[in-house]
Amino acid sequence: MDVKRAQEIANSSTMANVTYNGAGIYIEHVDQQNGTCTIHPLDEPTNKQSVPVSSLVEME
Repeated sequence: MDVKRAQEIANSSTMANVTYNGAGIYIEHVDQQNGTCTIHPLDEPTNKQSVPVSSLVEME
């Protein structure tokens, strides 16, 4: 995934089907300068982590 698309998803009111390492995640924040984002698993909202945007996959 690229930074622009990650930002679009983060700003959208519609939930997108995005995965990180095969698990469904929610994008909380995108750091466009560093190419990273803060995410958490859909079922663990307190388990936040910062990952490279390029490691996220949007499922159709």
